[in-house]
Amino acid sequence: MAMNIVIAGAGDMGFHLAESLSYENKDITLIDTDKDILEHVASRLDVLTVIGDSASIDVLKNANVKDANMVMAVTTSEKTNIVTAMLAKQLGAKRVIARVRNHDYLLEDNVAYFHNLGIDDIISPTMLCSGEIHRMVKNSTFSDIFEFEEGKINVMGVILDQYSSLVNKRLADTRTMSIFEDVRIIAIVRDQMTIIPGGNTMLRNNDHVYFVSNKKASESIAQLTAQREIDIKNVMIIGGDDLAFTSALKLEPEYKVTLIHNNKERCKWLSERLNSTLVINGDYKNIELLIEEGLEEMQAFLALTESSETNIITSLSAKNHGVYKTIAHVDTREYIHISHSIGVDSLINKKLVAANQIARHLRKGKVEAISGIYGVDAEFIQYVISKNNRLTKKQLRDLHFPETAIVAGVIRGEEVFIPDGDFKLQLNDKAIVLALPSAKSSLEKLFN
Repeated sequence: MAMNIVIAGAGDMGFHLAESLSYENKDITLIDTDKDILEHVASRLDVLTVIGDSASIDVLKNANVKDANMVMAVTTSEKTNIVTAMLAKQLGAKRVIARVRNHDYLLEDNVAYFHNLGIDDIISPTMLCSGEIHRMVKNSTFSDIFEFEEGKINVMGVILDQYSSLVNKRLADTRTMSIFEDVRIIAIVRDQMTIIPGGNTMLRNNDHVYFVSNKKASESIAQLTAQREIDIKNVMIIGGDDLAFTSALKLEPEYKVTLIHNNKERCKWLSERLNSTLVINGDYKNIELLIEEGLEEMQAFLALTESSETNIITSLSAKNHGVYKTIAHVDTREYIHISHSIGVDSLINKKLVAANQIARHLRKGKVEAISGIYGVDAEFIQYVISKNNRLTKKQLRDLHFPETAIVAGVIRGEEVFIPDGDFKLQLNDKAIVLALPSAKSSLEKLFN
C-alpha cells in the first residue's frame, strides 16, 4: 500500500520534499495557489496537483486529506500553515506538520498548545539551519559532520587536496594504514556525482570524501587528510534577517561575533536583542569595509544575506583574505552542487535542512534518524533491527544489499562497529546506512 502524502505549498521546500519522496512508493498531492508553479512541478514529478488555498476546507477535501498518512503545510505563510494543519487533522489526516517562523512557538512550554490543536509537529527552517551552522563552526575542520547516537558514530566530509597522503591511492591500498581499523571511506563526491566506492576506486585531488568513524578516531581523520586544526574565536556574519539573527544568538555565548547589515533600522533592532554581538551598519558587499571591521582577524565568515550570489562572492573574498572557514547560505538549489568546486567550504540551504528533518517522519522500517548531505543525492538512514530474519542470519556480503547503499556503522548497546563483509547484524542493532535514491525501495524491503 502506497502512503498518501499531501504537501501544501509548492515552493522550494515543498518541491524538494515532493522530489525526494517521489523516488519511493508514495502517492503525493501538492496544493498551491499558483497555477504556473504547479504546472512546472507536474511536468517534472509524478504528483497530483490541486490549485487553491490550502486553508480552505473545500481545497483540502479535493486533495483527499481524509485518507492522508501525512499532511505537511510548508507554504511561506505561517498562518496558512497553522490553519491548514488544524483543518487537515479535523478532516481525518493521520499526522500533520506545520512550518512556522515565530521562534516563541518552538519553546517547550508553547509546543503543547499546538498539540492541543491537533498539530503533531511544528518546524522552523531558520532554527534548524542556525543549529546546523553552529555545528559547522564547532567542527570547522570538516565540510560536514553528522553525529549518530550522540557522537558514538560520526560521519565527516573532507575535501582532499594535494597534500593529503590519500590522493592517488586506491581504496584497497589505504586499508593497511592502521587508522583504517576504526575509519572507513563510505562516499566520494566528484564532479557532482556521488560514488559509493569499492576497493578499486582511486582517490583524487579535490574529491569530497566522507569518512565514518567511531568517537576516538575522529581526530586522526584530520591528520590523515592533512587538514589543519584552527581554533575559531572570531566570527563575522553578514546579513540581518532571521537566519543571521538566530545564528548570532546561538554563536555569541562561545565566540566573539561581529554582524554587518545594510539596514539601519534593522541594525538597531538586532543590537537591542543580541547580547554580546557587535552590530555594524554598513554595506557588506564592500570588501574594504569588511577588512576595516576586522575580516582578516576572523577565523570564520558566515554569509547569510538574502542573495545567494552575494553570499558566494563574499565567501570567496573572505577565503582570499585568509579566513579559515566560510559558510554561505544559498537559496538556489543549482548552486549547491557547484559550491565545493568553486572553493566555498560549506553551503547551507534552509529549505533542504527542513525538508530532511520532515522526511524523517516518513520512513518505513524502524527508522530512527535520517540526514541528507548538501549537494549529494545520498542520505543516511538509521534502522533498528527489530526481528530475527535473514538480516541476522547471514553475513553482510550475502544479503544482496543494493550496490548504491552501504552499511556505514552499527551501534550495539555501548559498542560501535565499522562493519566489513563478514559482519553479522543482531537483534536490536542500530544500523546506519548510506543510500542513494535508487536503493531506497530495496532497503525498505530488507529492513521491514
